[in-house]
Amino acid sequence: MRHYEMMLILRDDLDEEAVAQQVERIQSTITDSSGQVIQTEHWGRRPFAYEINHRRSGYYIVLDFEAEAHAVDELERQLKINDDVVRFKTIRPEVRVHKPGDPRRRTPV
Repeated sequence: MRHYEMMLILRDDLDEEAVAQQVERIQSTITDSSGQVIQTEHWGRRPFAYEINHRRSGYYIVLDFEAEAHAVDELERQLKINDDVVRFKTIRPEVRVHKPGDPRRRTPV
């Protein structure tokens, strides 16, 4: 399994319950394909630097997880067709966090 980090932006008009449901759906997609969610960070509502799809703000979420490549492909396919997702980006970071929640303890891979 490979280590991935995903940032996604959900519509700003969703309530807290709808955001939690979306995050749960994404996490279950990862775990259903033998992946593991390491950490989930909710950054809350933030304004955009420029308008995206006629929206001026969105709800930011960062997921740190391990999964196979086919699981990431399926997750991205689901996010593309989800109307609640404004944008998303998945990367394979060069550094790994040893302890979830402690960004100061990083070492190169």
